[in-house]
Amino acid sequence: MNPQDRWLLPEGVEEVLPPRAAALDRLRSELLDLYRCWGYDLVYPASIEFLESLLIGTGNDLDLMTFKLTDQLSGRLMGVRADMSTQVARIDAHQLRKEGPVRLCYSGTVLHTRGDDFGGSRSPMQIGAELYGHAGVESDLEVISLMLESLVLAGIDGLHLDLGHVGIYRGLARNAKLSVDQEATLFDALQRKAEPEIKALLDAWSLDAEEARMLISLARLDGGAEALVEADRLLGAAGSQIQEHLATLRRLAAELEHRYPDVSLHFDLAELRGYHYHTGLVFGAYIPGYGDVVARGGRYDNIGAVFGRGRPATGFSADLKTLLVLGRHDSGVAPIAIFAPRSDDGSLTAAVDGLRARGERVIRELPGQTAQPEALGCDRCLVQHAGDWVVEPIAQTESTDTS
Repeated sequence: MNPQDRWLLPEGVEEVLPPRAAALDRLRSELLDLYRCWGYDLVYPASIEFLESLLIGTGNDLDLMTFKLTDQLSGRLMGVRADMSTQVARIDAHQLRKEGPVRLCYSGTVLHTRGDDFGGSRSPMQIGAELYGHAGVESDLEVISLMLESLVLAGIDGLHLDLGHVGIYRGLARNAKLSVDQEATLFDALQRKAEPEIKALLDAWSLDAEEARMLISLARLDGGAEALVEADRLLGAAGSQIQEHLATLRRLAAELEHRYPDVSLHFDLAELRGYHYHTGLVFGAYIPGYGDVVARGGRYDNIGAVFGRGRPATGFSADLKTLLVLGRHDSGVAPIAIFAPRSDDGSLTAAVDGLRARGERVIRELPGQTAQPEALGCDRCLVQHAGDWVVEPIAQTESTDTS
Protein backbone atom coordinates (compact mmCIF):
# COMPACT_ATOMS: atom_id res chain seq x y z
CA MET A 1 0.00 0.00 0.00
CA ASN A 2 1.26 3.45 -0.90
CA PRO A 3 1.78 5.75 2.12
CA GLN A 4 -0.82 8.16 0.74
CA ASP A 5 -3.40 5.35 0.73
CA ARG A 6 -3.02 4.34 4.38
CA TRP A 7 -6.24 6.09 5.27
CA LEU A 8 -8.27 3.71 3.09
CA LEU A 9 -10.58 1.18 4.74
CA PRO A 10 -11.40 -2.28 3.33
CA GLU A 11 -14.29 -2.36 0.88
CA GLY A 12 -17.62 -2.52 2.68
CA VAL A 13 -16.15 -1.38 6.01
CA GLU A 14 -17.01 2.16 7.01
CA GLU A 15 -16.56 4.62 9.85
CA VAL A 16 -19.38 6.75 11.25
CA LEU A 17 -18.46 10.40 11.69
CA PRO A 18 -20.16 13.32 13.44
CA PRO A 19 -22.91 14.37 13.36
CA ARG A 20 -24.21 11.05 11.97
CA ALA A 21 -22.57 9.12 14.83
CA ALA A 22 -24.61 11.11 17.36
CA ALA A 23 -27.81 10.43 15.42
CA LEU A 24 -26.96 6.74 15.26
CA ASP A 25 -26.33 6.56 19.00
CA ARG A 26 -29.57 8.42 19.66
CA LEU A 27 -31.55 5.97 17.53
CA ARG A 28 -29.86 3.02 19.26
CA SER A 29 -30.79 4.42 22.69
CA GLU A 30 -34.39 5.02 21.66
CA LEU A 31 -34.77 1.49 20.29
CA LEU A 32 -33.24 -0.12 23.38
CA ASP A 33 -35.57 1.99 25.55
CA LEU A 34 -38.47 0.66 23.48
CA TYR A 35 -37.34 -2.92 24.05
CA ARG A 36 -36.93 -2.28 27.77
CA CYS A 37 -40.50 -1.02 27.92
CA TRP A 38 -41.63 -4.30 26.32
CA GLY A 39 -39.77 -6.31 28.97
CA TYR A 40 -36.60 -7.18 27.01
CA ASP A 41 -33.31 -7.27 28.94
CA LEU A 42 -30.09 -6.09 27.28
CA VAL A 43 -27.15 -8.46 26.77
CA TYR A 44 -23.72 -7.92 25.18
CA PRO A 45 -22.47 -11.14 23.55
CA ALA A 46 -18.75 -11.63 22.94
CA SER A 47 -17.40 -10.24 19.68
CA ILE A 48 -15.39 -13.44 19.03
CA GLU A 49 -16.05 -17.07 19.98
CA PHE A 50 -14.87 -20.58 19.27
CA LEU A 51 -16.11 -21.46 15.81
CA GLU A 52 -18.05 -24.60 16.74
CA SER A 53 -20.16 -22.59 19.20
CA LEU A 54 -20.62 -19.55 16.98
CA LEU A 55 -21.91 -21.43 13.92
CA ILE A 56 -23.84 -24.25 15.53
CA GLY A 57 -27.11 -24.99 13.76
CA THR A 58 -26.88 -22.05 11.35
CA GLY A 59 -26.12 -23.81 8.07
CA ASN A 60 -23.56 -22.98 5.42
CA ASP A 61 -24.59 -19.37 4.73
CA LEU A 62 -23.35 -17.95 8.03
CA ASP A 63 -20.20 -20.06 7.84
CA LEU A 64 -19.29 -18.36 4.55
CA MET A 65 -19.97 -14.93 6.09
CA THR A 66 -17.71 -15.49 9.11
CA PHE A 67 -14.11 -14.34 9.41
CA LYS A 68 -12.02 -17.12 10.98
CA LEU A 69 -8.71 -17.08 12.83
CA THR A 70 -6.68 -19.30 15.14
CA ASP A 71 -6.63 -18.64 18.88
CA GLN A 72 -2.97 -18.29 19.90
CA LEU A 73 -3.74 -19.55 23.43
CA SER A 74 -5.72 -22.72 22.69
CA GLY A 75 -4.87 -23.41 19.05
CA ARG A 76 -8.59 -23.69 18.27
CA LEU A 77 -10.42 -21.97 15.44
CA MET A 78 -12.34 -18.84 16.38
CA GLY A 79 -14.83 -16.72 14.49
CA VAL A 80 -15.67 -13.02 14.56
CA ARG A 81 -19.42 -12.84 14.97
CA ALA A 82 -21.38 -12.30 11.76
CA ASP A 83 -24.74 -12.57 13.56
CA MET A 84 -25.66 -12.21 17.23
CA SER A 85 -28.88 -14.21 17.48
CA THR A 86 -27.19 -17.60 17.98
CA GLN A 87 -25.01 -16.06 20.67
CA VAL A 88 -28.08 -14.81 22.50
CA ALA A 89 -29.61 -18.30 22.22
CA ARG A 90 -26.50 -19.68 23.94
CA ILE A 91 -26.85 -17.09 26.71
CA ASP A 92 -30.46 -18.13 27.30
CA ALA A 93 -29.70 -21.86 27.21
CA HIS A 94 -26.46 -22.01 29.15
CA GLN A 95 -25.85 -18.79 31.08
CA LEU A 96 -29.32 -17.80 32.28
CA ARG A 97 -31.15 -21.16 32.39
CA LYS A 98 -34.40 -19.53 33.52
CA GLU A 99 -37.81 -21.17 33.47
CA GLY A 100 -40.63 -19.67 31.45
CA PRO A 101 -40.39 -16.98 28.77
CA VAL A 102 -37.17 -14.95 28.60
CA ARG A 103 -36.91 -11.74 26.57
CA LEU A 104 -33.48 -10.50 25.53
CA CYS A 105 -32.26 -7.69 23.26
CA TYR A 106 -28.84 -6.76 21.92
CA SER A 107 -26.91 -4.27 19.84
CA GLY A 108 -23.40 -4.30 18.42
CA THR A 109 -21.24 -4.40 15.32
CA VAL A 110 -20.98 -7.65 13.38
CA LEU A 111 -18.47 -8.43 10.64
CA HIS A 112 -19.13 -10.15 7.31
CA THR A 113 -16.64 -11.58 4.83
CA ARG A 114 -18.73 -10.03 2.04
CA GLY A 115 -21.51 -7.50 1.60
CA ASP A 116 -25.04 -8.73 2.23
CA ASP A 117 -28.60 -7.44 2.29
CA PHE A 118 -27.75 -4.59 4.63
CA GLY A 119 -26.79 -2.08 1.93
CA GLY A 120 -23.61 -3.93 0.97
CA SER A 121 -21.92 -3.16 4.29
CA ARG A 122 -19.57 -5.74 5.75
CA SER A 123 -19.79 -4.18 9.21
CA PRO A 124 -23.49 -3.72 10.03
CA MET A 125 -24.52 -2.48 13.47
CA GLN A 126 -26.98 -5.20 14.37
CA ILE A 127 -29.84 -4.60 16.77
CA GLY A 128 -32.56 -7.07 17.64
CA ALA A 129 -34.71 -8.89 20.16
CA GLU A 130 -35.35 -12.56 20.94
CA LEU A 131 -38.10 -14.29 22.90
CA TYR A 132 -37.38 -17.75 24.37
CA GLY A 133 -39.54 -20.33 26.11
CA HIS A 134 -42.88 -19.91 24.30
CA ALA A 135 -43.95 -21.86 21.22
CA GLY A 136 -47.32 -20.24 20.50
CA VAL A 137 -48.37 -17.80 17.83
CA GLU A 138 -48.67 -15.14 20.54
CA SER A 139 -44.88 -14.88 20.88
CA ASP A 140 -44.50 -14.66 17.08
CA LEU A 141 -47.05 -11.85 17.08
CA GLU A 142 -45.22 -10.03 19.87
CA VAL A 143 -41.87 -10.19 18.08
CA ILE A 144 -43.31 -9.07 14.73
CA SER A 145 -45.14 -6.23 16.47
CA LEU A 146 -41.96 -5.13 18.21
CA MET A 147 -40.11 -5.17 14.88
CA LEU A 148 -42.80 -2.99 13.28
CA GLU A 149 -42.77 -0.63 16.25
CA SER A 150 -38.99 -0.36 15.85
CA LEU A 151 -39.33 0.68 12.23
CA VAL A 152 -42.07 3.18 13.06
CA LEU A 153 -39.87 4.68 15.80
CA ALA A 154 -37.03 4.95 13.27
CA GLY A 155 -39.34 7.00 11.05
CA ILE A 156 -39.71 4.46 8.25
CA ASP A 157 -42.95 4.73 6.26
CA GLY A 158 -44.72 2.59 3.66
CA LEU A 159 -43.92 -0.75 5.31
CA HIS A 160 -44.57 -4.05 3.56
CA LEU A 161 -44.43 -7.20 5.70
CA ASP A 162 -43.53 -10.45 3.95
CA LEU A 163 -44.64 -13.64 5.77
CA GLY A 164 -43.75 -17.27 5.10
CA HIS A 165 -43.42 -20.57 6.95
CA VAL A 166 -40.55 -22.98 6.35
CA GLY A 167 -42.54 -25.73 8.08
CA ILE A 168 -44.81 -25.96 5.02
CA TYR A 169 -41.95 -26.87 2.67
CA ARG A 170 -40.38 -29.13 5.28
CA GLY A 171 -43.68 -30.98 5.69
CA LEU A 172 -44.23 -31.40 1.95
CA ALA A 173 -40.64 -32.60 1.46
CA ARG A 174 -41.08 -35.09 4.28
CA ASN A 175 -44.39 -36.34 2.88
CA ALA A 176 -42.74 -36.81 -0.53
CA LYS A 177 -39.83 -38.69 1.12
CA LEU A 178 -37.20 -36.48 -0.50
CA SER A 179 -33.58 -37.25 0.33
CA VAL A 180 -31.41 -34.57 1.94
CA ASP A 181 -29.78 -33.81 -1.42
CA GLN A 182 -33.13 -33.69 -3.24
CA GLU A 183 -34.58 -31.36 -0.61
CA ALA A 184 -31.60 -29.00 -0.94
CA THR A 185 -31.74 -29.01 -4.75
CA LEU A 186 -35.47 -28.31 -4.81
CA PHE A 187 -35.02 -25.62 -2.17
CA ASP A 188 -32.61 -23.76 -4.44
CA ALA A 189 -35.01 -23.93 -7.40
CA LEU A 190 -37.93 -22.74 -5.25
CA GLN A 191 -35.96 -19.72 -4.06
CA ARG A 192 -35.58 -18.73 -7.71
CA LYS A 193 -39.22 -19.67 -8.49
CA ALA A 194 -37.90 -21.56 -11.50
CA GLU A 195 -41.07 -23.53 -12.28
CA PRO A 196 -39.77 -25.38 -15.38
CA GLU A 197 -36.72 -26.50 -13.40
CA ILE A 198 -38.89 -27.51 -10.43
CA LYS A 199 -41.16 -29.57 -12.67
CA ALA A 200 -38.19 -31.24 -14.38
CA LEU A 201 -36.70 -32.19 -11.02
CA LEU A 202 -39.97 -33.64 -9.71
CA ASP A 203 -40.51 -35.59 -12.92
CA ALA A 204 -36.99 -36.99 -12.75
CA TRP A 205 -37.52 -38.15 -9.19
CA SER A 206 -40.78 -39.97 -10.12
CA LEU A 207 -42.67 -38.60 -7.16
CA ASP A 208 -46.30 -39.33 -6.43
CA ALA A 209 -48.33 -37.06 -8.69
CA GLU A 210 -50.25 -35.43 -5.82
CA GLU A 211 -47.07 -34.80 -3.79
CA ALA A 212 -45.36 -33.32 -6.86
CA ARG A 213 -48.35 -31.09 -7.60
CA MET A 214 -48.31 -29.62 -4.07
CA LEU A 215 -44.57 -29.01 -4.14
CA ILE A 216 -44.65 -27.16 -7.46
CA SER A 217 -47.63 -25.11 -6.28
CA LEU A 218 -45.44 -23.45 -3.63
CA ALA A 219 -43.79 -21.32 -6.30
CA ARG A 220 -47.19 -19.82 -7.17
CA LEU A 221 -48.46 -19.22 -3.64
CA ASP A 222 -47.29 -15.65 -3.51
CA GLY A 223 -49.44 -12.56 -2.94
CA GLY A 224 -51.92 -10.95 -0.57
CA ALA A 225 -54.60 -12.64 1.53
CA GLU A 226 -55.76 -14.50 -1.58
CA ALA A 227 -52.52 -16.53 -1.47
CA LEU A 228 -53.66 -18.15 1.78
CA VAL A 229 -57.07 -18.92 0.31
CA GLU A 230 -55.36 -20.54 -2.66
CA ALA A 231 -53.01 -22.43 -0.33
CA ASP A 232 -55.99 -23.95 1.47
CA ARG A 233 -57.29 -25.20 -1.87
CA LEU A 234 -53.99 -26.48 -3.29
CA LEU A 235 -52.56 -27.95 -0.09
CA GLY A 236 -55.75 -29.41 1.33
CA ALA A 237 -54.38 -32.96 1.14
CA ALA A 238 -51.03 -32.11 2.73
CA GLY A 239 -51.90 -33.22 6.26
CA SER A 240 -52.90 -31.68 9.58
CA GLN A 241 -49.51 -30.20 10.46
CA ILE A 242 -49.34 -28.12 7.30
CA GLN A 243 -52.92 -27.01 7.88
CA GLU A 244 -51.84 -25.83 11.32
CA HIS A 245 -49.04 -23.79 9.74
CA LEU A 246 -51.52 -22.17 7.36
CA ALA A 247 -53.84 -21.46 10.29
CA THR A 248 -50.93 -19.73 12.07
CA LEU A 249 -50.40 -17.45 9.06
CA ARG A 250 -54.12 -16.64 8.89
CA ARG A 251 -54.28 -15.78 12.58
CA LEU A 252 -51.18 -13.60 12.35
CA ALA A 253 -52.63 -11.84 9.31
CA ALA A 254 -55.88 -11.06 11.14
CA GLU A 255 -54.08 -9.70 14.22
CA LEU A 256 -51.57 -7.66 12.24
CA GLU A 257 -54.23 -6.15 9.98
CA HIS A 258 -56.10 -5.06 13.10
CA ARG A 259 -53.02 -3.61 14.88
CA TYR A 260 -51.22 -2.16 11.86
CA PRO A 261 -53.78 -1.33 9.18
CA ASP A 262 -51.24 0.80 7.31
CA VAL A 263 -48.79 -2.09 6.89
CA SER A 264 -49.20 -4.05 3.65
CA LEU A 265 -49.13 -7.84 4.19
CA HIS A 266 -47.66 -10.21 1.64
CA PHE A 267 -47.42 -14.01 1.79
CA ASP A 268 -44.83 -16.12 0.00
CA LEU A 269 -44.83 -19.84 0.78
CA ALA A 270 -41.67 -20.33 -1.29
CA GLU A 271 -39.81 -17.72 0.78
CA LEU A 272 -37.40 -19.92 2.74
CA ARG A 273 -34.71 -17.50 3.91
CA GLY A 274 -32.72 -19.02 6.73
CA TYR A 275 -34.13 -22.45 5.86
CA HIS A 276 -31.29 -24.31 7.59
CA TYR A 277 -31.69 -22.11 10.65
CA HIS A 278 -35.38 -21.31 11.03
CA THR A 279 -37.96 -23.91 11.96
CA GLY A 280 -41.28 -22.15 11.40
CA LEU A 281 -42.52 -18.66 10.66
CA VAL A 282 -40.17 -16.34 8.72
CA PHE A 283 -40.81 -12.65 8.09
CA GLY A 284 -39.17 -9.59 6.60
CA ALA A 285 -40.02 -5.90 6.32
CA TYR A 286 -39.56 -3.97 3.05
CA ILE A 287 -40.26 -0.45 1.80
CA PRO A 288 -40.86 0.80 -1.75
CA GLY A 289 -37.74 1.87 -3.61
CA TYR A 290 -35.36 -0.14 -1.43
CA GLY A 291 -34.63 -3.57 -2.83
CA ASP A 292 -33.21 -5.21 0.29
CA VAL A 293 -34.92 -6.33 3.47
CA VAL A 294 -35.05 -3.62 6.16
CA ALA A 295 -35.55 -5.97 9.12
CA ARG A 296 -36.12 -9.72 9.30
CA GLY A 297 -36.65 -12.59 11.66
CA GLY A 298 -38.43 -15.83 12.36
CA ARG A 299 -38.78 -18.83 14.62
CA TYR A 300 -35.78 -21.05 15.35
CA ASP A 301 -36.89 -23.51 18.02
CA ASN A 302 -34.46 -25.75 19.93
CA ILE A 303 -31.25 -24.19 18.64
CA GLY A 304 -30.14 -24.02 22.28
CA ALA A 305 -30.22 -27.83 22.54
CA VAL A 306 -26.56 -28.00 21.50
CA PHE A 307 -25.78 -25.81 24.51
CA GLY A 308 -27.64 -28.18 26.83
CA ARG A 309 -31.17 -26.77 26.70
CA GLY A 310 -33.51 -26.71 23.73
CA ARG A 311 -36.19 -24.02 23.93
CA PRO A 312 -38.75 -22.46 21.62
CA ALA A 313 -37.33 -19.24 20.21
CA THR A 314 -38.37 -16.40 17.92
CA GLY A 315 -36.76 -13.05 17.16
CA PHE A 316 -35.78 -10.36 14.67
CA SER A 317 -32.84 -8.15 13.80
CA ALA A 318 -32.01 -5.07 11.73
CA ASP A 319 -29.02 -2.89 10.88
CA LEU A 320 -28.98 0.43 12.72
CA LYS A 321 -27.12 2.21 9.94
CA THR A 322 -29.75 1.14 7.42
CA LEU A 323 -32.56 2.29 9.71
CA LEU A 324 -30.88 5.68 10.08
CA VAL A 325 -30.50 6.13 6.32
CA LEU A 326 -34.06 5.08 5.52
CA GLY A 327 -35.81 6.75 8.45
CA ARG A 328 -36.61 10.31 9.38
CA HIS A 329 -34.00 10.64 12.13
CA ASP A 330 -32.04 13.81 11.40
CA SER A 331 -28.45 12.67 10.79
CA GLY A 332 -27.15 15.85 9.16
CA VAL A 333 -27.56 18.51 11.86
CA ALA A 334 -24.75 18.98 14.34
CA PRO A 335 -25.76 19.26 18.00
CA ILE A 336 -25.98 22.87 19.16
CA ALA A 337 -23.65 24.02 21.92
CA ILE A 338 -22.77 26.88 24.26
CA PHE A 339 -19.40 28.61 23.84
CA ALA A 340 -17.46 29.41 27.04
CA PRO A 341 -14.73 32.06 26.53
CA ARG A 342 -11.27 31.53 27.97
CA SER A 343 -11.14 32.86 31.52
CA ASP A 344 -9.52 31.96 34.84
CA ASP A 345 -12.63 33.08 36.69
CA GLY A 346 -13.72 30.24 39.00
CA SER A 347 -17.34 31.30 38.63
CA LEU A 348 -17.12 30.49 34.88
CA THR A 349 -16.05 26.93 35.68
CA ALA A 350 -18.97 26.65 38.10
CA ALA A 351 -21.38 27.94 35.44
CA VAL A 352 -20.02 25.48 32.87
CA ASP A 353 -20.30 22.59 35.33
CA GLY A 354 -23.88 23.54 36.11
CA LEU A 355 -24.88 23.70 32.46
CA ARG A 356 -23.26 20.34 31.69
CA ALA A 357 -25.01 18.77 34.69
CA ARG A 358 -28.32 19.86 33.13
CA GLY A 359 -27.38 18.14 29.88
CA GLU A 360 -26.18 21.15 27.91
CA ARG A 361 -23.27 20.82 25.49
CA VAL A 362 -20.60 23.38 26.47
CA ILE A 363 -17.34 23.95 24.57
CA ARG A 364 -14.58 25.88 26.35
CA GLU A 365 -12.19 28.12 24.43
CA LEU A 366 -8.57 26.89 24.40
CA PRO A 367 -5.39 29.04 24.33
CA GLY A 368 -4.46 30.04 20.79
CA GLN A 369 -7.83 28.99 19.40
CA THR A 370 -8.71 30.72 16.12
CA ALA A 371 -11.95 28.95 15.17
CA GLN A 372 -15.06 31.06 15.70
CA PRO A 373 -17.79 29.71 18.03
CA GLU A 374 -20.15 29.17 15.09
CA ALA A 375 -17.59 26.88 13.43
CA LEU A 376 -17.65 24.74 16.58
CA GLY A 377 -21.42 24.32 16.35
CA CYS A 378 -22.21 26.92 19.00
CA ASP A 379 -25.34 29.03 18.78
CA ARG A 380 -25.04 30.55 22.28
CA CYS A 381 -22.28 32.00 24.43
CA LEU A 382 -21.61 32.48 28.12
CA VAL A 383 -21.34 36.22 28.83
CA GLN A 384 -20.48 37.88 32.15
CA HIS A 385 -22.88 40.48 33.50
CA ALA A 386 -22.14 42.13 36.84
CA GLY A 387 -20.14 39.10 37.98
CA ASP A 388 -22.65 36.51 36.82
CA TRP A 389 -22.25 34.28 33.76
CA VAL A 390 -25.40 34.08 31.64
CA VAL A 391 -26.20 32.35 28.37
CA GLU A 392 -27.06 34.55 25.39
CA PRO A 393 -27.50 33.94 21.66
CA ILE A 394 -24.22 34.56 19.88
CA ALA A 395 -25.75 37.21 17.61
CA GLN A 396 -26.42 39.36 20.69
CA THR A 397 -22.94 39.07 22.24
CA GLU A 398 -20.98 41.34 19.87
CA SER A 399 -21.71 44.61 21.73
CA THR A 400 -22.13 43.12 25.19
CA ASP A 401 -19.98 44.35 28.07
CA THR A 402 -17.91 41.35 29.25
CA SER A 403 -15.95 43.20 31.92
